[in-house]
Amino acid sequence: MKTIDIIVPCYNEEEVLPLFVKETNEVIATIPQYKFRYIFVNDGSKDKTIEVLKTLASRFDNVKYISFSRNFGKESAMYAGLKNSTADYVIVMDADLQHPPKMFPQMIEGVEEGNECCALYRAKQTGESKIRQLVSKVFFSFQNNISDVKMPEGAVDYRIMSRKMVNAILDLSEVQRFSKGIFCWVGFKTKWIEYKNVERTVGTTKWSLWGLFKYALDGITSFSVTPLRFIAVMGFIISMLSFVYILITLIQTLCFGIDVAGYVTTLCATLFLGGIIELSVGILGEYIGRIYIETKRRPIYIAEETNIDNEDNV
Repeated sequence: MKTIDIIVPCYNEEEVLPLFVKETNEVIATIPQYKFRYIFVNDGSKDKTIEVLKTLASRFDNVKYISFSRNFGKESAMYAGLKNSTADYVIVMDADLQHPPKMFPQMIEGVEEGNECCALYRAKQTGESKIRQLVSKVFFSFQNNISDVKMPEGAVDYRIMSRKMVNAILDLSEVQRFSKGIFCWVGFKTKWIEYKNVERTVGTTKWSLWGLFKYALDGITSFSVTPLRFIAVMGFIISMLSFVYILITLIQTLCFGIDVAGYVTTLCATLFLGGIIELSVGILGEYIGRIYIETKRRPIYIAEETNIDNEDNV
């Protein structure tokens, strides 16, 4: 009997977890030819998520959990789950039920066809604000244009992967992780399935617009150096324009003498170049800051407690 680990990052999900397990168990019951195990990762929740997980673990033998010492972020939580998984296949999904468990049979069929991964994407972001939809669309378009790592528009973390693919992902031990990009970067044959977005019925989303912006920035800087090249090209263009402007000014001075006018032009040029310099320094700072963090070699996460023992990982 093949085994499947279900990795579920959790941050303040006390309300939805019992419902999540109930609905997922109903789906699992229809697939008796596979043995399932949950690996919940409590990412430093401030509510009673860990207490709920312990209660669920006492009721179900296949419920395992890892609890972080603080909030390390969803990316670290997914890594911790993958690190502690041992199954033939691994499913990564959210706890809010916006990743419908009813897709399990179709996803399993996808990997059994010979694919190393079966991943989902949303064609329509039903229930989300127009701003979020616009941000998502712009991000995927921009990311795919500047990076060699291509992701279908609307791609989500919800997927099932083979042990071979999971091991390849674990070999990438970078601290600042962008899993959507990592999943695509490691390659392997992937089947993409479209699904309809499910509105969250319990609890509230943990993602703010600022959080989404930072997440998008992580994706751009993790898999592309195009912004750095953009600075070089922009600097070259500005240098050429400045050289042409100097020649024009020199010719005007030789032909017509010194002209006192031009205060507004000088001011605009100074402000423009100052803005370009600040932007360039900011982009360089993003990359240098990430290098600085990676060189510290700090752990991706610190587990405070878990009910996974050595026997579980045999």
